[in-house]
Amino acid sequence: MKRRTFIRNATFGLPLLSLFPADLSGIKREKPDHQIEKRSLGKTGEMLSIIGFGGIVVMNATPQQAASRVKEAISYGVNYFDVAPTYGDAEIKLGPALKPYRKNVFLACKTQERTREGAKRELEQSLKNMQTDYFDLYQHHAVTSLKDVETIFATGGAMEAFLEAKEEGKIKYMGFSAHSVEAALALMEGFDFDTILFPVSYNTWYAGNFGAQVLEKAKEKGMGILALKAMAKGPWPEGTKNKIPKCWYEPLSEPKDALRGLRFTLSHPATSAIPPGNENLFSMALKISNQITPMEDSEILNIKKKALKEEPLFTFPQKA
Repeated sequence: MKRRTFIRNATFGLPLLSLFPADLSGIKREKPDHQIEKRSLGKTGEMLSIIGFGGIVVMNATPQQAASRVKEAISYGVNYFDVAPTYGDAEIKLGPALKPYRKNVFLACKTQERTREGAKRELEQSLKNMQTDYFDLYQHHAVTSLKDVETIFATGGAMEAFLEAKEEGKIKYMGFSAHSVEAALALMEGFDFDTILFPVSYNTWYAGNFGAQVLEKAKEKGMGILALKAMAKGPWPEGTKNKIPKCWYEPLSEPKDALRGLRFTLSHPATSAIPPGNENLFSMALKISNQITPMEDSEILNIKKKALKEEPLFTFPQKA
């Protein structure tokens, strides 16, 4: 593992790239009868549903509500579940609800701890909360700054805890989620992770110059690409009072708009997209999942024109 050179060698000056026309040739795809499409996850050999279940969907739910929401997802063929300690009581609610299906799902968890001891402690607590002996995927969560990246890879950093946990059989694959191009590229330069969880939405892609650089690098490394914010419209307009619960950004809340966002994201070489944590929006995503197909050239042109008129949720370089 490289410890000193990852920041110096990270290529932040990559030109804006377009992976359109959609190139899904490197991804294996399966469409079971009456089930959601599944795609291969990088080099892992795993096949995941193109819609993932974000743990926030069960945050603040009753045990009965959590069980019902998980059951609905399973009925559509969702087999990818992602949770984190920062999602309120989501781990405590999701663990029991998911327990009957644990052997047949791919369970991912994350930590925002950046040191070895902190990450080790949080991993053990998450395993306990989720009532499981291992995670299929464990991720450095919400990495944004290069300082975070340096701490993760330093002596005594969280990366050491990840490697120890893998040797102990507590995690199968290692990955990260990031909310900046700079951090994502530095992480990929520093270690050969199995997966990346990253925002991929049409307005940040075109209006924010954000995402193409990262996906190109991840694809080059053969990583599994998991997508956030496919159903993000942008920041909430200033003064908005009636915000949708569990959405810190304004989501694409109409089915036709949500479908367009999901189709854009999944026209790229991404395995799965995680909808917003609002349970109603997640349920809507499930209902339209059978309509998700790669975009045609004319649709791509139209969505680019639309995106350039909107305010992106993220930008590269980051705004001061």
